[in-house]
Amino acid sequence: MSTEIPTPPARREAVHEQVIDGFGAVRVVPLDPAADLDVIYPWVTQERARFWGMLGATRERVLELYAFVDTLDSHHAFLLYRQDRPVALFQSYDPESDPVGECYQVRPGDHGLHLLIGPVAGEPEPGFTGALLTVFLTYLLADPSRKRIVAEPDARNDKAIARLVRAGFEPGPEIDLPGKRARLVFLSRETFEQRLR
Repeated sequence: MSTEIPTPPARREAVHEQVIDGFGAVRVVPLDPAADLDVIYPWVTQERARFWGMLGATRERVLELYAFVDTLDSHHAFLLYRQDRPVALFQSYDPESDPVGECYQVRPGDHGLHLLIGPVAGEPEPGFTGALLTVFLTYLLADPSRKRIVAEPDARNDKAIARLVRAGFEPGPEIDLPGKRARLVFLSRETFEQRLR
């Protein structure tokens, strides 16, 4: 058993940092399943996150799932920090190494995205999710091999679908994935870059 003490996430090295005007600094930090369990467990198991399929999961089960993701070369999980406060859980993945890749014609350069915004303290802040999504998309598309981002929110999650469409994603077909009916949405690099101008 390792006796190494995990680095606190607020001081862990970020893979991407960005300042959004009027919003502040956002850091993208790789998830450490054990060190970050106290942050993500209540997020993924609460009713508002029901579309993630972890309602009722134990701490051990959530740790097991994210520890497994951490072993994969094709899937990655990240915490987003705003001014050193964790605010979102994002995941990225290679669609060809995921069940979603069996449900649509994967193109070269496709890359997948999942997002879960943490509970907001106080009143909702206009532009909050959009700013975090911009930071994570900027990070994902910094890799020139990635040409298009795909997401597959639960087809019943109208709020998430509408948020992604406002960010420039185009709705695609509904598909059946293990445990859910999903709506594919796609964002091309060109559309994302045009929206940043």
